Order: sequence, then structure tokens, then C-alpha cells
Amino acid sequence: MERIDMGSPFIGVVGSAACTPEVEQLAEEVGRELARKGAVLVCGGLEGVMNAAARGAKEIGGVTIGILPGASKSDASEFIDFPIATNMGQARNAIIVHTADVLISVAGGYGTLSEVAMALKSGKGVIALQPRFEISGVIPVQTASEAVNEALTLVELGRKPPKVYR
Repeated sequence: MERIDMGSPFIGVVGSAACTPEVEQLAEEVGRELARKGAVLVCGGLEGVMNAAARGAKEIGGVTIGILPGASKSDASEFIDFPIATNMGQARNAIIVHTADVLISVAGGYGTLSEVAMALKSGKGVIALQPRFEISGVIPVQTASEAVNEALTLVELGRKPPKVYR
């Protein structure tokens, strides 16, 4: 496991626990690209998009944090370095959002939409990889590389996403 540099960006990867092989592959590519660029991956720590992104990051020595909905750290994916057991159910989404500097959304359902909404309300940047919906303030991209580059640009420049009216 790599050492975490306190200046490393923490990038959240959010998406469905149940996903297609194509979405899983995209999430894995995002994880690899984040690790390659020195970012810490923050996710929900379970299966689907979360597992795939963490697996991709670990393949090349990246660092992963899983914010778990349950009370047991043992529920975490094998690719999570630092499992955080919250026993908060879906409320743990708020911890993911506030831990990450920027979110990358890879497909997903209502839980993912709640994370996207919280991030936007908190003034965090949100990148949507191959988005299924158009959401004001979310930056749409088509490839994993674009998603990571855009996320790191937001972190480096301290840019805020477009203004969202709440």
C-alpha cells in the first residue's frame, strides 16, 4: 500500500452496487486512472461500481477508503485499504460526499443521485461518466480518463461547478 500524502486529492467514486459488466469496466478504469495520478479513492466500500473502482486502484498500488453503511468493517470489499464502519445505512452517503474533494458518478440509482445532490448542495464538483440524466451543475464526460482529468482539474484550480439554484 502506498503512503497517503496529506496533499493528495480525495476523489469519491459513486455508483450502483448492482451494475452491468460495461459499467464495472468503466469504474475499474476510473480507479486505475485515479491511482495512476496519485489520488486517494473514496467510495461506499461494497460491491458493483465501488468494488470495481477500488479493484482498479489497487491493481496499480493506489489507496482506497470505503465508507460502509453497516457496523462491520469486514463487510468491505477486499480492495478497500481503510474500511470505515458507520452503521448509518444510506446516511453514510453524507460522509462520502464530505470526505471527497470531488465526486465522479458512474451510472447508479437513487443512492447515487442522493450523493450527487448532496455534493452539489455542498458546492463540490461532480463529474458524471456517461451520464443517464442531465443534471444542472454536473459535468458530463464520456471516458474514464476525461472523468479523472476533469476531477483533478477541479481540485487543483479550486474551481466550483456551475451555480446550482437550490
